[in-house]
Amino acid sequence: MKLKLFFGALCAALAFGVSTVSVAQAPAAAPAAAAPAADAKPTEAAKPAEAAPAAKAPEPNKGDTAWMMVSTLLVIMMAVPGLALFYGGLVRSKNVLSVLMQVMVVFSLVVVLWLIYGYSFAFTEGNSFFGGTDRLFGKGLFDAATGAFPNAATFSKGVVIPEIVFMAFQASFAGITCALIVGAFAERMKFSAVLIFTVIWFTFSYIPVAHMVWFWSGPDAFTGLDAAKSALESAKGGLLWQWGALDFAGGTVVHINAGVAGLVGAYLVGKRVGYGKEAFPPHSLTLTMVGASLLWVGWFGFNAGSALEANGTAGLAFMNTFVATAAAVLSWIGAEWFLKGKPSMLGAASGAVAGLVAITPAAGNVGLMGALVIGLLVGLICLWGVTGLKKMLKVDDALDVFGVHALGGIFGALATGIFNSPKLGGPSYVGDWVTATVVKAADYSIMDQLIVQAKAVGVTVVWTAVVAFIAFKIADLIVGLRVSDDEQREGLDIVAHGESAYNR
Repeated sequence: MKLKLFFGALCAALAFGVSTVSVAQAPAAAPAAAAPAADAKPTEAAKPAEAAPAAKAPEPNKGDTAWMMVSTLLVIMMAVPGLALFYGGLVRSKNVLSVLMQVMVVFSLVVVLWLIYGYSFAFTEGNSFFGGTDRLFGKGLFDAATGAFPNAATFSKGVVIPEIVFMAFQASFAGITCALIVGAFAERMKFSAVLIFTVIWFTFSYIPVAHMVWFWSGPDAFTGLDAAKSALESAKGGLLWQWGALDFAGGTVVHINAGVAGLVGAYLVGKRVGYGKEAFPPHSLTLTMVGASLLWVGWFGFNAGSALEANGTAGLAFMNTFVATAAAVLSWIGAEWFLKGKPSMLGAASGAVAGLVAITPAAGNVGLMGALVIGLLVGLICLWGVTGLKKMLKVDDALDVFGVHALGGIFGALATGIFNSPKLGGPSYVGDWVTATVVKAADYSIMDQLIVQAKAVGVTVVWTAVVAFIAFKIADLIVGLRVSDDEQREGLDIVAHGESAYNR
């Protein structure tokens, strides 16, 4: 009954919002529509001198727009089916459908919430932690009266993409981040509790962390400003953006955020029945390998798409994603081979994901050799994370969400501060958005940037841990977190969904 009331209230809010937007929506005109017409001239008697032509508002390039739509599709493919198959193959056959269901439904739920309020609170101007209400229920993303689409800034002055495309791209990030968490408590958490947790954690952890790291006014907002006005414009950005934290595609926002939340969940939900006493081998490494491969391919949209343009930075992020992942596969299985005598398919798939995670914050922020080093090191670090560290923590993180995503994300975020330096082949970062000039090698301090990166990691870890703890406790109060021991033994496919993945 409590669950029905919870989702009944959510649906009622949606219905109210749709009616409000349909009656009261008055979206702002696209920038191009606001510019005066070029042929609008003052009368001969009134004009003392030749009027200067109005500056033409920037218009989206069709190539950039097409690239961003393709990138969005690639990220969607990462979640469904990529992540679902990767996780599905790792659990026992009696639970595979429950994992597939959790990934697909959590992803779908978050995409809907993103339209209702998520995008507005993450990517509009507000304060250092949350955005505002300008885009609630998609208000202003399309003007039905004029057919105009407002534009969103990229990282280049005078270059824009349709905001509705940017909104869709970011929706795919939000969806897969929340879906990542389910691997930590796989095979023993109630489906209803998963959904309640997702709504709360998405609202109070994903949205503010995304806003803190990624929201700013865009490069054109700084054009022509003096130092004082530039500082005021910078203050409109998210907290971690103001600090200068570098996160190209989601090391903090996605991987540390989700990985730490998963660890909290694994502790609070408790261990699976029989954990530590019996083996829980993956039921299908074939599915896991297919899922990992889809993740690798889709990750090119995730990382290279985060350039927001089809340009050289996107190419750098693309190649860095390629080489770091391949390097992590080799270092993981190489260490396995040395320590255990045999390299494994599970190790290769896990190494690929570890490499993808670590290069995410660094993708467009480091050079090719930096990406290679990051990939080689993270394979070893995450192998230790899912073996030695996991035993030290005494936690049943079923699919190693913390050991791969949090640990790999932390390493990648810190390594970004090192290999971003031009002295180590990195592209540096923009130090002055008024002139769009980057910090030169002589002025770059690796230690200073490393401290900024560490602060960003610390804020993300603490924020998501606190929110996740509260969210799990609320879900526990409403419906309870765990299925019973007998239901675990029977399997969640039958217990929660009344279906079996394999019929003999």
